[in-house]
Amino acid sequence: MSGTDGTGRKKSSATARRGGLCPSRREAARPEQAKCDNVNRKFKEASAVSRLKKTLLPILIITVASALYALGFVWCYAPNGIAFGGITGVGQLINYLVPVCPVGVTVIVLNIPLFILGWKLIGGRLLVSSLYAMFISSIFIDVLTPLREWEPMDPLLACIFGGLLMGLSLGLVFQQGATTGGTDLLARLLKLKLAWLPMGKLLMGIDLAVILAVAFTFRTLYAALYGLVALYISTIVMDGVLYGMDTAKVAYIISDKNKEISDVLVKDLDRGVTILHGQGAYTGAEKDVLMCAFKQREIAAIKAAVKNIDPAAFLIVCNAHEVLGEGFRDYKKDDL
Repeated sequence: MSGTDGTGRKKSSATARRGGLCPSRREAARPEQAKCDNVNRKFKEASAVSRLKKTLLPILIITVASALYALGFVWCYAPNGIAFGGITGVGQLINYLVPVCPVGVTVIVLNIPLFILGWKLIGGRLLVSSLYAMFISSIFIDVLTPLREWEPMDPLLACIFGGLLMGLSLGLVFQQGATTGGTDLLARLLKLKLAWLPMGKLLMGIDLAVILAVAFTFRTLYAALYGLVALYISTIVMDGVLYGMDTAKVAYIISDKNKEISDVLVKDLDRGVTILHGQGAYTGAEKDVLMCAFKQREIAAIKAAVKNIDPAAFLIVCNAHEVLGEGFRDYKKDDL
């Protein structure tokens, strides 16, 4: 609505807007700018929280794993005299042959070149996280040891539970891209050259050599045998943590009813199917082969589906060491 000035003339609508009766564009934009600032602030806060979680979560997992490692040592290995592999076993061996070399100092000296190699080949993050894991696990061992009288138990039980705790703890540490130093770090370095070999198998090979050397030097055959049992269990558990306990399978299906079988696998069982073109060596006849990757728990349903459609179908089921992709594990940059 137009007004009048002191001379009785009407103010124009533009004058009215300039006079403040209508909000300026800058004033109208202020609420929108405030909303944008609020969104940006929340985004920055969320990013900061995400970065904090990404930093603190691995530290928390390594700390818990180190506590489990220490518990396995003071509860199962030490009281029962079970041979322990790793750099600690090497330190004990050197101390027996050269008494002037203390075990602790020997272990530290042996770790120095391994950490230098780790710094050069894998990076500083590995060195820092591994130093933390080695330090905190040592602290936990010193804290747990005097808490109670850790009495010996049945050696077989000690092997089982000691192997479980060691395998679980080392698997969790390796998952975070760290090691507990010693032969763990050596296995991590060897993994760079032997990428096809599972981490647990690498570590088992190194620790096996140490345990056998300790058994030969100290003449403790039974302790070494129990140590091998515990080592085998820890290897199985560690690989389960790193690669998954639900073992993957691959089925190869040769049938005259490939279309019906593939439809059931894809639509009813929600499994991917790949058609491979094959040829019989004896008849020379061309034959399509269905390939399907699935999880262990699905094997019964797949066998039943194939049997119902074509009882004469040729079905081959194989173990798959690792399957990456949709429906299975995701690939990670630092995968072991």
